[in-house]
Amino acid sequence: MVKTIRVSEEYHEWLNAHKESDETMEETLRRMTRGPHPGDVAGLLTAGEAEEAKEAVENLRGRDRDRLDAAGNAFEAEDTTE
Repeated sequence: MVKTIRVSEEYHEWLNAHKESDETMEETLRRMTRGPHPGDVAGLLTAGEAEEAKEAVENLRGRDRDRLDAAGNAFEAEDTTE
């Protein structure tokens, strides 16, 4: 399956400037981001383990969001007392 992503013109130009003549844009992105090839990681986790990993990431993101909200609220409360 092929997906399309949107990037700014500036980013596309930057990628093109770093693209090797024998590379596809995907290969350039992988090289520049050091991302693994999907075939290299396919099958490392069972479906259950993958679901647990996704849930763990969401829980961490939620905690980070809670901490950021609390910090923002603290600054807002500080502003109103001055």
